[in-house]
Amino acid sequence: MKQIQWGFIGCGEVTEKKSGPAFNQVEGSKVVAVMSRNADKARSYAERHGIPKWYTDAQTLVDDPDVNAVYIATPPSSHATYAIMAMRSGKPVYVEKPLAASYPDCQRINRISEQTGVPCFVAYYRRYLPYFQKIKQLVEDGTIGKAINVQIRFAVPPRDLDYNRENLPWRVQRDIAGGGYFYDLAPHQIDLLQEMFGPILRAHGYCTNRGRLYQTEDTVSASFQFSDGLPGSGSWCFVAHNSAKTDRIEIIGDRGSISFSVFTYEPIILQNEDGCQEFHIENPLHVQMPLIQSIVQHLQGQKPCTCDSISATTVNWVMDRILGKA
Repeated sequence: MKQIQWGFIGCGEVTEKKSGPAFNQVEGSKVVAVMSRNADKARSYAERHGIPKWYTDAQTLVDDPDVNAVYIATPPSSHATYAIMAMRSGKPVYVEKPLAASYPDCQRINRISEQTGVPCFVAYYRRYLPYFQKIKQLVEDGTIGKAINVQIRFAVPPRDLDYNRENLPWRVQRDIAGGGYFYDLAPHQIDLLQEMFGPILRAHGYCTNRGRLYQTEDTVSASFQFSDGLPGSGSWCFVAHNSAKTDRIEIIGDRGSISFSVFTYEPIILQNEDGCQEFHIENPLHVQMPLIQSIVQHLQGQKPCTCDSISATTVNWVMDRILGKA
């Protein structure tokens, strides 16, 4: 594939800045069609972004001969359906995270990818951002010695929409999202840690609903262990007081520690025998661009992109174990 011509299934908020513009800025890549079930939304998005075609049916977009790769930016419950649809048509897929709304759905996607030989990539774009690559480098360079413990701490207050019982966000509807905000945000944290330390082989969690704003879990505590025996723990609260807001992961080593954020990109803090250092790392304007560029290069046969459905499936396995779904 020399020219990657993308069709978007879904054109929500994530496509406006994080991903959408990057597809046209990467060499050898352009967006030729977009689909939304809402005709006005599809038409408006196409006109605003200079996309020549728009549709209201996903199969019609997949069947478009000008589309040779598909980006799926819909809620997780439809990821498996659309990904399988595209792969069976011989068209590579790039899916928003998490890969699906459950571990079994991830397995379905992997089976079809294996049977058809068509690749499926997943939007764990933080792996490719300079901020997180710096952290991985610090770990691999032995700046904190041997990692002996990992801790995730995340707390945010409820969003305004969380109080609207008549029209709750899809992210807190289990049948659409796979869980609550944990299933939406924790994937990035878990994926990053597995990228640094290998697969998590054991995971267990305690989930509860403390705020009673919606039916899905709003508070989660978990423990997990990586393949080399490294233990970790995490706490997530989505109904915290504003004063308790935190977004931090700490990697504790036998010669120091590294502390960083996942969503706010606060300075990376390295503490070891040399003292305390801060690293301020800038990320690109369109944060998915480095990953999209890697996918395009993969499809052009230049070099492989490993951010695929196989590597993404372990994230869902861990989350399902923590939530007691598996």
